[in-house]
Amino acid sequence: MAKDLRVGLIGLGSMGRHHARVIRETPGMDLVAVADPAGDKWGVAGDLEVLPDVDALIAAGLDAAMVAVPTVFHEDTALKLAAAGVHTMVEKPIAADVESGERVAKAFEEAGLVGAVGYVERCNPALLEMRKRIAAGELGKVYQIATRRQSPFPARISDVGVVKDLATHDVDLCAWVAGSDYEAVSAQTAYRSGREHEDMVTVSGRMKNGVLVSNLVNWLTPFKDRTTIVTGETGAFVADTAMGDLTFYRNGEIPLEWSQVAAFRGVSEGEVTRFAFEKREPLRVEQENFRDAILGVREDHVSMREGVQALKVVQAILDSAQAGGELIKL
Repeated sequence: MAKDLRVGLIGLGSMGRHHARVIRETPGMDLVAVADPAGDKWGVAGDLEVLPDVDALIAAGLDAAMVAVPTVFHEDTALKLAAAGVHTMVEKPIAADVESGERVAKAFEEAGLVGAVGYVERCNPALLEMRKRIAAGELGKVYQIATRRQSPFPARISDVGVVKDLATHDVDLCAWVAGSDYEAVSAQTAYRSGREHEDMVTVSGRMKNGVLVSNLVNWLTPFKDRTTIVTGETGAFVADTAMGDLTFYRNGEIPLEWSQVAAFRGVSEGEVTRFAFEKREPLRVEQENFRDAILGVREDHVSMREGVQALKVVQAILDSAQAGGELIKL
């Protein structure tokens, strides 16, 4: 019987504490070491010693590691793990800038190790169900993807703005759902909370396969909104990723002859279906994908190369905003 993977976790903050719980709950994974130079604020270490750094973590003898430190430390931490021969998943984004991300991805590729990036939205049950149904042809040709990711400011973030922290999720999931890389983006940002980094962004983009994309992201909305709308030939899928719900609005075939209603609701109405399906915790699915990639069972994880591609789009968004909304081609 195969032994459990010996897993280490560095970063015990607001995300690290959840990773600690999920790693412990994932069959085939054994959390054997944790590290954080700032200590264990959330008390997740249990009977494990809180190690001071990644070097001490590596010394514990690891098969795999989860990196949940602030973005500015991703590159140094990941490169040490690659040099030590440790399969690694890094919380999104892969690094602070494209060049750093390229170095990280290359290190894992050259070492023949599994390198993953924690884009947990790909594991959201509503988006998994949506993508499965799109692949089965239920939407026909995909025309447009629109996302809203709005919420109050999270005190956990201090080193990046809303683009690298939140919009990067939308960049990755839009490319994943569309099945295409970005061709061009245009963006506007705003600084409304007095912080160094942007706290609002609107993005308009186009994929290489012609799918149009729009993203509305901010940290200044007094409620949480996580919505993805994919419009295609036969209607539109609407995913509420905060609740894991998926609804399909089918194009209608029966004309509305009541003109006053038609003016408000469109020229025709079709069926509206809210799907029932299994809803598993996305973070748990993400860890299982990482585990299975290491074991060679399947490759449903987000690769570091995909992480670099998302970072290139994120940088183009920031460059466009800096240039007053100029269209940036990738």
